[in-house]
Amino acid sequence: MTGLAAVLFDMDGTLVDTEVLWWQTTVEIAADLGHVLTDADAPEVVGRAVEDTAAHLVRVAGAGDVREVARVLTENFFGRVEEGAPMRPGAQLLLTALEAEGIPFALVSASPRVVVDSVVGGSLAHVPFALTLSADDTSLTKPHPDPYRAAAARLGAEPWQCVAVEDSPDGAASAEAAGCGVLVVPSLLEVPASPVRVFAPSLTEVTPATLRACLVAPLGV
Repeated sequence: MTGLAAVLFDMDGTLVDTEVLWWQTTVEIAADLGHVLTDADAPEVVGRAVEDTAAHLVRVAGAGDVREVARVLTENFFGRVEEGAPMRPGAQLLLTALEAEGIPFALVSASPRVVVDSVVGGSLAHVPFALTLSADDTSLTKPHPDPYRAAAARLGAEPWQCVAVEDSPDGAASAEAAGCGVLVVPSLLEVPASPVRVFAPSLTEVTPATLRACLVAPLGV
């Protein structure tokens, strides 16, 4: 298999505008614990797994149980997502272009399966994903490489034949560590540059040709 084998999309903040909903949820739960969330907390909140955010809130607030906080975060975020999560600008146009060229695409998210299924059954119900992968589907989630490696394997491709589209530092780190090409379209957080990361201001600027240009050479070549 040569060329662009698949495109692996992050969900929150990349395809759908849910990062703001997640931030609002975290602000509310942090306040309940006695902590006022600020921009300084953002790296531990945006693009992180629920358990990581819960652990951060318990740590900075000096109160609460991580498992219970994670449960409440998931429940409250799910409620907001169920009310509707609009697609990001340019997302539909890009997905349509990939489908027209016969390039498979998948969803690789650090959100729990219940949230992924809500979005895929709602805002993204019309999108023909080859597969969806949630934080519950691998032993480690972003920023570890496991999700992107697992998605590529399930698609019958090598990571270096795939391009991940991400909006957060943890997501970009996960895709890069897996060996994927990385296209970064930042949303709430600034994403550090690296030799293999390509940046675009919006998905409206992205085409299948843009994604092909993000492919990286396999190790040893």
